[in-house]
Amino acid sequence: MTARLTRRPWLRNAALGVTLSLLGSLSHAQTPIKFQLDWRFEGPSALFLQPIAKGTFKAAGLDVQLDAGSGSGGAVTRVASGSYDMGFADLAALMEFHANNPDAPNKPVAVMMVYNNTPAAVLTLKKGGINTVAQLAGKKLGAPVFDAGRKGFPIFAKANKIEGISWVSMDPPLRETMLVRGDVDAITGFSFTSLLNLEARGIKAEEVNIFPYPDYGVKLYGNAIIASPKLIKEKPELIKAFLKAFAQGAKEVMADPDASIAFVKQRDGIINEALEKRRLRLAIDAVVASPDARAEGFGQVLAPRLALMASQVSDTYATKTRVVPEAVWNGSFLPSKAELDVLPALKKK
Repeated sequence: MTARLTRRPWLRNAALGVTLSLLGSLSHAQTPIKFQLDWRFEGPSALFLQPIAKGTFKAAGLDVQLDAGSGSGGAVTRVASGSYDMGFADLAALMEFHANNPDAPNKPVAVMMVYNNTPAAVLTLKKGGINTVAQLAGKKLGAPVFDAGRKGFPIFAKANKIEGISWVSMDPPLRETMLVRGDVDAITGFSFTSLLNLEARGIKAEEVNIFPYPDYGVKLYGNAIIASPKLIKEKPELIKAFLKAFAQGAKEVMADPDASIAFVKQRDGIINEALEKRRLRLAIDAVVASPDARAEGFGQVLAPRLALMASQVSDTYATKTRVVPEAVWNGSFLPSKAELDVLPALKKK
């Protein structure tokens, strides 16, 4: 009798321990999300790396695996293939994929705008004598064939009445080197990437002319967060959770950009921290918290502007079919207006 009485509390305690353990496991369970970046780990990737490192995504029930990329086109195709659930890619690259693959069963969709303006720009060295966009006429430009600025250059050229351009192709690491050597007269690239790459090759910032596309009549959207149609259909709540956590993380990064570079350093130990701090700040000012982003609201797009971009991409990229703006964008997963209020206060002049 005594033995039985002493055993039952032990059994009850053991059962209670197992139950609590299971409940604890369930409460801390996270759903895996595979996310493909557009490029390697640099300053701007802090927008994703910090909320991972600080547990913001985990608090939202997500276990985010973030992988470096090799271009927006690759990010789009990897999400389309199903090997990644979500990604970060130039909206023009997404539009091109849609229009050139009309029968593809798994075309990714943009669900949050991050770079409200394209970072594409034309860069020249002042010593070369090209100090206005009009002086680009008849000149030799260089860029990789897949460069967003090169692919969108006809829009820039039309807006600024530039003719007679010839192109030299090269791998990305040689772009700025060829400009410094004088092999080309100008290059296209992301403003905050090519400028710093030129500095790394001994060129001072004041020796460079930068002609950002948005400042010269080209209002293309830039990079957006994209999601697979499978995720949209089967687990829309995960997309909402991801975007809400990302917005929170982005607000923290923009409030203290320099501190967030430590999380980039954790993923790529050989980065130049001072350089990446500058790159992130340049990206925030130029494309994330740009005047257009402040006017439209972080994460969002304007239908007329989206439609114009779809038409421009269809014409410039000579796509097989026309881009349908409603097919490439779905803003229904965006957080509330209050949760999208993430842009830093304007600096006093």
